[in-house]
Amino acid sequence: MNHKEDLPKKLNYLMIVTSDSIFSKIEKGEKFEDLSGSLAEEIIIKSGNEFLGRIYVPNNIDLIRRKIKEVLSEGKVDVILVSGGTGLSSKDVTVEAISPIFEKTLPGFGELFRFISYGKIGTSAIASRATAGIVRKVLIFLLPGSPDAVKLALEEIILQEAPHLIKMIRG
Repeated sequence: MNHKEDLPKKLNYLMIVTSDSIFSKIEKGEKFEDLSGSLAEEIIIKSGNEFLGRIYVPNNIDLIRRKIKEVLSEGKVDVILVSGGTGLSSKDVTVEAISPIFEKTLPGFGELFRFISYGKIGTSAIASRATAGIVRKVLIFLLPGSPDAVKLALEEIILQEAPHLIKMIRG
């Protein structure tokens, strides 16, 4: 049997953006730009999937984890993209916030992401802690915040494999 038969045709995607600067602007009612979020939305919609929206949170372990759990409890999403917080600075806490709640990890995602990134940006790809996992039969991808990284992850990995992964974890 072909493992790519009978795959879901349309998945529900949600994006969580971790950014102190954007969150601060939202709180102050100021305008802001979210290039990665806009790009992700465009790519996901063009692919024929549903884009449920973007949620902004500051770089805070408890707030990021709480927001993930809240979204999971609503039961409407198949794939959560978390953009930002996967680097090495002291503010980069997305991996620490979400990895502990993974029921299963997908180390191959991070490995493949860094491999493809290496071909585009060279050895600085080792600074990415991009990873993925599963919680409550939902795929969660932790991505760098740059538009190029989000585009690479979606177009070269996630959109191609998410239907297959969802079929496996929900089958």
